[in-house]
Amino acid sequence: MTTNSAGPISEHRLLCEALRIRLVEEKIIELYPSDVIQSPVHLSIGQEAVAVGVSQALEPSDWVFINYRGHAFYLARGAPLPEFFAELMGRATGLSKGKAGSMHLAAPAHGVMGASAVVASTIPHAVGAALAEKVLRGSNRVFVADFGDGAMEQGVFFESLNFASLHDLPVLFLCEDNGLAVHTHLRQRQSFDVEALVKSCDISFWSVSDGYDPMKVYSAASKAVGHVRENQRPAFLRVATMRYREHVAPGEDFANGYRNMGQMDEWKSKDPLLKKNPALDQIASDIQREINQAVDFALASPYPSLSELTTDVL
Repeated sequence: MTTNSAGPISEHRLLCEALRIRLVEEKIIELYPSDVIQSPVHLSIGQEAVAVGVSQALEPSDWVFINYRGHAFYLARGAPLPEFFAELMGRATGLSKGKAGSMHLAAPAHGVMGASAVVASTIPHAVGAALAEKVLRGSNRVFVADFGDGAMEQGVFFESLNFASLHDLPVLFLCEDNGLAVHTHLRQRQSFDVEALVKSCDISFWSVSDGYDPMKVYSAASKAVGHVRENQRPAFLRVATMRYREHVAPGEDFANGYRNMGQMDEWKSKDPLLKKNPALDQIASDIQREINQAVDFALASPYPSLSELTTDVL
């Protein structure tokens, strides 16, 4: 058993957090055909262990710049569930008054900074925030740039690595590597070796191949986050994972032919949330009750009024 400032970290505790995220997203799948959710959704089912393991390695004051597949990090950082569902449903009680939806989640009070639908766009935001913190405040905060492997082909990714290293910025570059950019495999997109690229920028590199295991993610994340915090230098953590659903929306996509069921079945056979676990079964009913209450709150909430159309616009 390991510890952080929030108390003991056990495998059971991490699995409970991961199960909560999965059940929330399964509820989204259940609701989506009714059209009460007024937003496209990019689900994190299959990738929950990444957000759970990394979040447990962070302090409450740290900031995570999520991407549009950001439900898992939002929930793992302890942001409110009723307001989450209200935002997805476009209700006035949502996090952003129903204007942002799933792809632009933000909960700054919980260290979850705004996502964007533009691939790789929040990577330089994390780097810029780290620079501002270093110059203006000099705190011990860690800034996490969370992105998928598809973001590594964007020019701003290379620029951000270089800039963070040159200026000794406390940034953790976190790649959730599911091997796909929508329908295109990694081997069809990248001619470079990521580890070699990162190390060429004098950035320390960690990798987890068993991205279904939150304890293994937590162990690696603790080392990477500790390196960033202690040395005020960037680090890179790549976690191999697999998304179980299609790129966007709640369905499955095996009929499209770009991946095979065999690889998915092999990964699922190791997924601890799919294995018999009486301890998790006991807590599942409590989680479902929490989810149902949050959904009821959202459904009972009003839509934004017309007067809100031009508010919160800079």
